[in-house]
Amino acid sequence: MEEIDTGRSSSARAPARSIDRGNQHRLDALLDVFQADGFEGSELKVVPANRLPKPFRQLLVHNHHMTVTLEEHHGSPVHLVILDARRVGQDYARKLVLTVDSSERAGGAPPQRVVMAGLMHIQLKFCGEGVAKEILSGQTPLGRILIEHDVLRSIESHVYLRVVLGPKLAEMFGLQIYGQTTYGRVATISCDGVPAVELLEIVAPAAPTVEP
Repeated sequence: MEEIDTGRSSSARAPARSIDRGNQHRLDALLDVFQADGFEGSELKVVPANRLPKPFRQLLVHNHHMTVTLEEHHGSPVHLVILDARRVGQDYARKLVLTVDSSERAGGAPPQRVVMAGLMHIQLKFCGEGVAKEILSGQTPLGRILIEHDVLRSIESHVYLRVVLGPKLAEMFGLQIYGQTTYGRVATISCDGVPAVELLEIVAPAAPTVEP
């Protein structure tokens, strides 16, 4: 299966090519909330799940919360950092990174290392009042909130992306150089059977593991 160019290369708002309309709409809708801010100059190409190298395949090809997957992978709790947020009525969107405590300590405090960057569009009316209130507080990763509130949920991954980092996306990961390749996914979380959250999740670049 060939890689599919989303058209989001030199400009994150470039017209799409060779990606199915439904998934292009999902990707466009997420990027357009923030006018693609942070994603300009990044290249996003759709790739089949079996073309993702390790450890990206293990981090992305599943139907679990990224909160849980990243905590298991890094052996550390993840922390939410909101970079930007927009709300219109019951529509809430945010640009975010998830971090873990780095093993490298400086000045007596553990610095934070970014392990995921993403965009999230939430229909608060489908989440329940208590869940919505905690989401809006901006203190806790979404996956942990839904788990702790025992929300009946399902997670569907739609497409996987190979991402070549542009300058701003590299900066979101705390990197001083850009051009590295990493991977991500577009997914939907349904709460009580109703699609409630659209996600673009891009994990931090890492050295892939060679397949045995």
